[in-house]
Amino acid sequence: MPWLQLIIHSNRDQAPAIEDALMDTGAVSVTLQDDADQPILEPALGETPLWDATRITGLYDADVNTDAISLMLLSQLPAAPLQVKWEQLEDKDWEREWMDNFHPIQCGGRLWICPSWKQPPEAAAVNLMLDPGLAFGTGTHPTTFLCLQWLDGQPLAGKTLVDFGCGSGILGIAALLLGADQVVGVDIDPQALLATRDNAARNQLLANAMPVYLPADAPETEVDIMLANILAGPLVELAPLLSRQVRTGGQLCLSGILASQAETVMAAYPDFRFDPVAQKEEWVRLTGLKM
Repeated sequence: MPWLQLIIHSNRDQAPAIEDALMDTGAVSVTLQDDADQPILEPALGETPLWDATRITGLYDADVNTDAISLMLLSQLPAAPLQVKWEQLEDKDWEREWMDNFHPIQCGGRLWICPSWKQPPEAAAVNLMLDPGLAFGTGTHPTTFLCLQWLDGQPLAGKTLVDFGCGSGILGIAALLLGADQVVGVDIDPQALLATRDNAARNQLLANAMPVYLPADAPETEVDIMLANILAGPLVELAPLLSRQVRTGGQLCLSGILASQAETVMAAYPDFRFDPVAQKEEWVRLTGLKM
């Protein structure tokens, strides 16, 4: 299906009003992007960050009246000096485009993450067949890769784990395929719970091997390993909950953390003796033993 996109260059203050106006004029989606190479890697708790220079793109059906929409925007936003640009968006099979660029990834000596629609490169390896759906976690992001690499090197036979912020289920399912006894998955997004269930079934795991819960419904039981690949702010805020679910002598594996945030996160977990920090690009993984 052909589409038109309307591009507006704006600033932090005007962006919310422009976003609302685009939706009012019939945009099927609105995307906000950095317009001046100003990365925002993690917002503060409860904050929705915007860049000082923000590029706003509205997506429309190809048969809309572009002149009428431009006039409507100018009338709704008289205080905003708008420079609007219409472009035809190339018609592609976007799902196919994404699938074609997701390739098998080796994470350590034993573990491969393989798209469910591709043949594993090593049939004898531990192959996790993955379709992330709408959830986070394919193994390509440094934080996920660091956690998978750590799991690959652990003796997991008979261990119990919590995968907090399970996303696609990639970490918990990897742990089960590597020998863990049971994993409890927890996520705030119902789509993540659905993706985790689907991926567990895709890897021929029993339904009770990885039960999944919203945080309010999750059981609070002691486990051997706590996995949490989320963000530094939530990791600090959730430290009491995550810490008390790890048995004495158990392990903690945290990621989603920038190198500059490592000390702050470790300080929130005083009951753990941490290993040397592992880093990939600007992201780090923290692992430790509960004393």
